[in-house]
Amino acid sequence: MSPLALSCVVLPDQPLAEFLARVRDVEQTGARTVWTYDHLSWAGLRGGPWFATVPMLAAAAVTTTTVRLGTQVATPNFRHPVPFAQEVMTLDHLSGGRVDLGVGAGARDFDARVLGQAELTLRERADRFEEWVALLVAGLPGGVTNHSGRYYTAVDAQTLPGSVQSPRVPLTVAATGPRGMRLAAEHADAWVTYGPYDRSLPPDEWLTAVAQQNESFAAVLGEVAPDRCVRRIAQVALDEQRPFADADTYAQLVQGLDDAGFDEVTVHWPRADGRGVPVDRLDDVVAAHLV
Repeated sequence: MSPLALSCVVLPDQPLAEFLARVRDVEQTGARTVWTYDHLSWAGLRGGPWFATVPMLAAAAVTTTTVRLGTQVATPNFRHPVPFAQEVMTLDHLSGGRVDLGVGAGARDFDARVLGQAELTLRERADRFEEWVALLVAGLPGGVTNHSGRYYTAVDAQTLPGSVQSPRVPLTVAATGPRGMRLAAEHADAWVTYGPYDRSLPPDEWLTAVAQQNESFAAVLGEVAPDRCVRRIAQVALDEQRPFADADTYAQLVQGLDDAGFDEVTVHWPRADGRGVPVDRLDDVVAAHLV
């Protein structure tokens, strides 16, 4: 058994009643957080139902009492930081201070094209992400924000009364490269990695890769803000089921992440389409985190 926290992803591609039922199921396990993706549509389920993330989380906020709720991750692909900061602040009030805001730079996918945006280079995406995060961080505590940058402008933007949580809603930054890791070290309360892009890696190689990423992040954090404490999160991909082959295999993964310095592992709650944690392995997954 491991002190590594368990969190679960519940995707917003199901009717509200079913989404809320799954969120409450997660809450009953004692898991730390219910995360959900923040997209207009997602490539893995494109063409099917996909409900807006903020309203779904708002419904979850008023029908749960203990589990934390958040995005993993929201991006600047279609979100402006000024109205988004107000929406996140409102979620924090609806939940009584149980919101975590997970953010990432955004992939070159449908969300990056849907509003007719010109395609950005990798450098431009990183520049935009840094500006977007800075404006979010400025707005979430409350007050009035003014900003004039390359990608965003804010003129007397009010986010009142500000977050319930102090000094603001906790920020989780997804990053695997040096610029993203530096941004996380500067601003984030948590850092999340999905591991390498090669999803074919066996679980032991994936574990080695995320452990190396954590070492890289620790080095950046030590350089940028050695006194800051930033939680470390590893997310298992939706279609990756090999770590759940049996109780021992999953327990070894959890222990490996714990030994590598992670604080949380995020898995996908069992789904009707068979993706995520296999339903017959769910009890083993929950048991591996009970202390």
